[in-house]
Amino acid sequence: MSGAGSPTLNTDGTGLKITIVAGMWHETITNGLLAGAHRVLEAAGAEVTEIRVPGSFELPVVANTALEAGADAVVALGVIIRGGTPHFEYVSDAATSGLTQVSIRTGKPIGFGVLTLDDEQQGLDRAGLPGSKEDKGAEAAEAAIATVRAIQTIMKLRA
Repeated sequence: MSGAGSPTLNTDGTGLKITIVAGMWHETITNGLLAGAHRVLEAAGAEVTEIRVPGSFELPVVANTALEAGADAVVALGVIIRGGTPHFEYVSDAATSGLTQVSIRTGKPIGFGVLTLDDEQQGLDRAGLPGSKEDKGAEAAEAAIATVRAIQTIMKLRA
């Protein structure tokens, strides 16, 4: 399990509008990710909106809409578990590439909390639940805030 060497990030979310966009698959894992993201964002003082979508494939379009509607950042949460068909690769690539394209096109960050897993246990280990080794929902929220602040720093330097 990774997590060793994780950075200390600027998580002052005061005045930020952040939308959490989360898939509905694998409810136990997703609920853990959501709890971690909400905990970080609320402690940071951000204004939080939560939107649920059917699955990870739908994350990019809803993230795009949220950012275009005025969100400063999005935290994208999803759970994709490998099965016996190529579906896993298609959905994982679509979610990852789509979210990356949205972020670059809008110039706004997306905290990436989409878990791509070989099995359910890997998700439970990363969901921030009691007994989990990691909290990827919290990490995605921290990354979203820190990236907004980094972009703001660059914009101030350019002014």
